[in-house]
Amino acid sequence: MKIYADRLPTAVRQFLTDLLVVVWVYAAIRFALWVHDLVQKLAVPGQKLEGAGGGLADNLADAGGKVGRVPLVGDELTGPFKKAAEAARSMAEAGRDQQELVGQLALALGIAVLVFPLALVLFGWLPLRLRWMRRAASAKALSAVPAGRDLLALRALTSQPLGKLTRIAPDVAEAWRRGDDATVDALAALELRRLGLRGGR
Repeated sequence: MKIYADRLPTAVRQFLTDLLVVVWVYAAIRFALWVHDLVQKLAVPGQKLEGAGGGLADNLADAGGKVGRVPLVGDELTGPFKKAAEAARSMAEAGRDQQELVGQLALALGIAVLVFPLALVLFGWLPLRLRWMRRAASAKALSAVPAGRDLLALRALTSQPLGKLTRIAPDVAEAWRRGDDATVDALAALELRRLGLRGGR
């Protein structure tokens, strides 16, 4: 399968287009990662909240344990410490929830930013590129056999501008019907040139 054309102008254009597509995809991925990292920074308050809540809960539980050892009134004094520790754990849980939500949002926005550029490549550029490769490979194979050159000549007759056709012969269709080798070769070469390929048997 041919990847690039034989003729230099077409091959250079194809190479530059391919290079631009690679740069486009790379830039889209970098931008998506930047958006992800930017949104992920919103999780910093949640991290601080989780750290502060967890530390406060541990300290309150530790203080409640020490107060609980006080004779006679220890059990009564531990109640407020337990409630405060539970509230601090709830605060830490809220911080974890916020981080998880921000992580999901960052991932969703990163993917959303990638969808459009990648869709252009997958549904715009790639089908056209693959179609050219298939056509070029088929045309190159056809050009190697006489019947194939007739088919290429016929395609040139139906698709090329009239000005180019009349330059080959004044009555090019009649010459093609007669099977004039020079006309068939010229028409086949014209069709190959349209695809950026070189003619000649």
